[in-house]
Amino acid sequence: MSGRADWAVVTGASSGIGEHLARGLAARGYGLWLVARSTDALEQLAKELREQHGVPVRVRTCDLADPAARRALEQELAGQPVSVLCANAGFPTCGPFSENDPAQESAEVQVNVVALHALTQAVLPGMLARQSGGILVTGSTAGCQPVPTAATYSASKAFANTFAESLHVELRGTGVSCTLLSPGPVRTNFYAVGGMSRLQEHKFLAWLTPERVAEAGLRGLAQGRRVVVPGPVAKAQYLAGRHTPRPLLFPVLRAAVLPVFRGARLSSRSQPSVGISDFRK
Repeated sequence: MSGRADWAVVTGASSGIGEHLARGLAARGYGLWLVARSTDALEQLAKELREQHGVPVRVRTCDLADPAARRALEQELAGQPVSVLCANAGFPTCGPFSENDPAQESAEVQVNVVALHALTQAVLPGMLARQSGGILVTGSTAGCQPVPTAATYSASKAFANTFAESLHVELRGTGVSCTLLSPGPVRTNFYAVGGMSRLQEHKFLAWLTPERVAEAGLRGLAQGRRVVVPGPVAKAQYLAGRHTPRPLLFPVLRAAVLPVFRGARLSSRSQPSVGISDFRK
């Protein structure tokens, strides 16, 4: 990696929003660190990006839920001139908290919260010393309010949302910026991992493509924006979640949202499942 200053790290780069963040950064001329669990998918993407854009690409397979593996990655990144960190990795668990797999719940917190915090801590000092850099955090509109049946996920994204917005203000005037990308419904394997693949059949949610979401995030980061919420449905979710009083919000969730989630979860059980090991970034 010597001889080049403009390196971008993308976690969760093997599919979905992360893949398209990597594609967008390569098109902008960045060298890349692609981080995920799936080596084969990363190698294929790296080959395409090298051929299409002539940029150097490093594949870094890492299970971000594994503290030892994550610490090794942190130490590597701390010594590199990282210009952009896209802290995108994450996955959901859905269903009643008491019925979910405790190991998956724990891994979700490790990936969605601890890895985001630790990797930011690893690269930020170098950015500040160079007075240049950008951090793009993939949060979610789900982090704007409690979401029963996705309690851990919404709580983890509440951390991501608040952490990113706090850093945005802290970093003002340093030459380093932090932007929160807060998407709503996006067509990826995300919902299959949560056991609700049939949810994507509900067109009223106005699903966005991962390409559109990733591009909106990269543009917002370049502009130094605090928050990017792509699409009208996501904006409505974001505002309603932040500003609706809880005594009004929970009855709406119980009457309108949770039945849709439960129905999608029940109908999805008859389909082949997408394992956490296949998707976790």
